[in-house]
Amino acid sequence: MIRTPLRPLARILDARLKGENPDAIERENKRIRHEQMRDQSRQRAEGRLLIMGVCFFCAFSVVGGRMGLLAMSEPVEPRTHAPGAVISASRADIVDRNGSLLATNFDTHALYAQPRHMVDPNAAAEGLVKVFPDLDLARLKKDFSGKRKFLWIKKKISPEQMQAVHDIGDPGLLFAPRDMRLYPNGKLAAHVMGGASYGKEGVHAAEVIGVAGVEKYFDKYLRDPANGNKPLQLSLDLTVQAAAEQVLFGGMKLMNAKGATSVLMDVKTGEVISVASLPSFDPNDRPRPAVEGDASDSPLFNRSVQGVYELGSTFKIFAAAQAVDLGLVNPETVIDTKGPMKVGGFRIGEFRNKNYGKLSVTDIIVKSSNRGTGRMALDIGVKRQKEFLKSLGFFEPTGFEIVEAAGGKPLLPKKWTDLSSVTISYGHGISTSPMHLAAGYAAIANGGFKVEPTLIKQPRTKMGERVMSSTAAKSARMMLRKVVSKGTASFGEVPGYHVGGKTGTADKPKPTGGYYEDKVIATFASIFPAHDPKYVLIVTLDEPVESSGDKPRRTAGWTAVPVAAEMIRRVAPLLGVRPTVEPANNAVLTLTSSN
Repeated sequence: MIRTPLRPLARILDARLKGENPDAIERENKRIRHEQMRDQSRQRAEGRLLIMGVCFFCAFSVVGGRMGLLAMSEPVEPRTHAPGAVISASRADIVDRNGSLLATNFDTHALYAQPRHMVDPNAAAEGLVKVFPDLDLARLKKDFSGKRKFLWIKKKISPEQMQAVHDIGDPGLLFAPRDMRLYPNGKLAAHVMGGASYGKEGVHAAEVIGVAGVEKYFDKYLRDPANGNKPLQLSLDLTVQAAAEQVLFGGMKLMNAKGATSVLMDVKTGEVISVASLPSFDPNDRPRPAVEGDASDSPLFNRSVQGVYELGSTFKIFAAAQAVDLGLVNPETVIDTKGPMKVGGFRIGEFRNKNYGKLSVTDIIVKSSNRGTGRMALDIGVKRQKEFLKSLGFFEPTGFEIVEAAGGKPLLPKKWTDLSSVTISYGHGISTSPMHLAAGYAAIANGGFKVEPTLIKQPRTKMGERVMSSTAAKSARMMLRKVVSKGTASFGEVPGYHVGGKTGTADKPKPTGGYYEDKVIATFASIFPAHDPKYVLIVTLDEPVESSGDKPRRTAGWTAVPVAAEMIRRVAPLLGVRPTVEPANNAVLTLTSSN
């Protein structure tokens, strides 16, 4: 606005010449100026009102639109969100075949410190040491009085410890929410569970990741938020697992063994109902891996899949079954087992230098003759023996769904000769895990079909390709039954359950080469009921010594067999296997009348 002078000189002079009053000019100019200022104020007010009206319109439009969206959407529970929380802490549960809980998440807290916010760092350090005696007082005082702005004190604390820290009352001690992985059954099935730890961490959340066992194998599935309400269901039966571990622990102590393992498998599906390895650990407080010494001394060592051993005479039934399958022999075929027998310049002997003479194929298995199975292996030949054992899965690690299973690769001879063929026929010169052996015996038990061990509950029977004829499998089962009823596994008889099986005692190899003279791996591989097998049970003891007699006894018949028998006695009723009368072969019925 161009301001006009109230008393313009030109108009004042002109008014004076004309005799007019100059004050009237000033009053007129003031009136015009006031009118202009009034019009300008009105326009400014009208503009502001227009802008406010537009703003209110937009605000009410947004609110109304949001209310409309909420009215049309499905109702859901609101989720809290902490600023900066980008770490997913969700993890699915793990349950057994019956839905019993094996692993779940538990809400807890971590403890951290911000020293610059502390009122009395020394008092806070002293108070923390009283709550957590394992903390270093001097180190805490140094950290709290230094230049550090943040440090973790404890990654997991209990509610009682949290309250005790609260009572210290220092504002520099803070808590971070955590999801802790909890194994409510403690040591039970520890090697299957493996354990979990924290990955990415922040003060608002921490990522729970699997570090071993099934937790690591299925880590991607368990961490997927979409599977939060879909627990991972395993084939294990919690009650059977508990009974098996209890019996195995007692047997290991009774037989003075260094370690032990057992595998119980469904012969048709390959489902592992229980698997135990001793010594064990608590996955809630997983120990650190051993950095020196023998790996098998660590409680983290899983003997069922990582324990690659020569399993001795348990392999003899495979030679007999293949020979029957190829038509080379039948259960009654007589083979001369007397010595001497040399293959590749090496003498093949019998246990304790026995000489059995002529034996039927059945008696070769019953008496566990090395020469008898060796002669069958020579008739089978190297090529056919390799193909047969490969078809049973003895050349590669099992597909058992824990990360440790990949490390259990069988040890095979570098050059498979006739001598290798003979020694492998009675379980020397090839090293496999008890899990491999369970799968091999399951093929015999189910009528000749390959089985893949699995830890996941199967919806239906799932058997692989046929690896032997049903006739050969039936003959092998009959031989295994006689091993228990009148052979080396007589302590394995469980009334009503008709156990069949084969013992195996192998000298334990030294880490530096060669074999110990007084240390063995004792194994009993069993099936039950033998006439209609449902399950395979493998029990292996590491360095057992049965010392109730005048001299120590280490053979599987004295050590592994009684443990397996007690385990069958305990778990068979839990599996729903009822004791029955064993059907007689070629039974003759005589009909009589009361008249």
